[in-house]
Amino acid sequence: MDWIFLLISYLIGSFSFSIWIGKHWYGIDVRTHGSGNAGATNTLRTFGKKTAIFVAIGDILKGAVAAFLPIFFNVEISPLVVGMMAVIGHCFPIYYGFKGGKAIAPTAGVLLIWNPIWSLIVYGGFFLVIFLTRYVFLGSLSIGITLTFLSMQAEEWRTSVFFGFFTIFLLFLHRTNIRNYLHRVEPTISHKDVKREV
Repeated sequence: MDWIFLLISYLIGSFSFSIWIGKHWYGIDVRTHGSGNAGATNTLRTFGKKTAIFVAIGDILKGAVAAFLPIFFNVEISPLVVGMMAVIGHCFPIYYGFKGGKAIAPTAGVLLIWNPIWSLIVYGGFFLVIFLTRYVFLGSLSIGITLTFLSMQAEEWRTSVFFGFFTIFLLFLHRTNIRNYLHRVEPTISHKDVKREV
């Protein structure tokens, strides 16, 4: 029965708020602008702050809803595992040709359900790194590193391995950002592609 929750979670995560809003509100596929990413950061650069906030909230909620499924139905599968299937759906959405976002917002929703304290620590670090460097991708990579460090300190070794692989996954998702950064062409958070607000 566990596979049903994993599948439902993946399908929930596959719905992209940035793609849907871009197409229905602006007549634009957000993936054709900026970084080509279907997430809140590229939404910010393409459509502006108000739309980006809406997208971020939606993406956080879908991660939280997915992680809450095993709790609501009182099944023994981990909310972290189920929730992370929504993150995979967010990154590789079946509805949109498997080209989606980069995991950050739905992961926040998953962590809020699975471990709220860690969520505050991890995303506090995320925003601090962005504030200090002005690069969103560095903040994103810090999420996996911080989660791995926290689980190692708690001596939760299986979770440490899980988040170690998650960090590698984040490196893969942000490989273009890393290459751009090394070539000094990676845009900062203040850079915009299309300056339009809702």
